[in-house]
Amino acid sequence: MGALGGFEWAIIILVLVLLFGARKIPGLARGLGQGLFEFRKAVKSGEEENAEEEKDERKDQEKDSKQKK
Repeated sequence: MGALGGFEWAIIILVLVLLFGARKIPGLARGLGQGLFEFRKAVKSGEEENAEEEKDERKDQEKDSKQKK
């Protein structure tokens, strides 16, 4: 099961046109693109928050280890 070739893409596009009509496809693609953008944005902000939390935890651990000495 490899990558899709030209004929497979043509069949997929034909089915989409038949199901949704040629006028609705750009709107659907735009909505899908915006959804992907928002998803990536949320993932990136979540990663940044996790990195900040880890950094704060390391600082707290360093402070605790220094106080024990």
